[in-house]
Amino acid sequence: MSTSIALINTKAPFSTSDGKDALDLALIFGSYEQEVGVFFIGDGVWQLVSNTDGSLLNIKDYLKTLDALEFYDIEQLFVCKQSIEARSINAVKEIESITLLEPTELKMQLANYKHVLRF
Repeated sequence: MSTSIALINTKAPFSTSDGKDALDLALIFGSYEQEVGVFFIGDGVWQLVSNTDGSLLNIKDYLKTLDALEFYDIEQLFVCKQSIEARSINAVKEIESITLLEPTELKMQLANYKHVLRF
């Protein structure tokens, strides 16, 4: 039986392991054919910046794994448009299934999920 799970990314990459943990969980849930939605809100939008390189900090760059989400049928990726604009981010990774939403639209999307985990 499938259940729906929303994973909310709220922290910048490499500041903590939260972003990697959220991505790992998304892949695990996806491999068990669970409905997974991945949200990027607040500083979590920094995880989507193009050309981010963790090796400069001697940290393994887990962000390349974002490209694997589609192979696990995780196609519901939502990004807070207001968070992107507030941080003047111009270039985000080219992932087909990213949807930019206003905060009120994000809340409506989150209401569709049975379980919500915040990182």
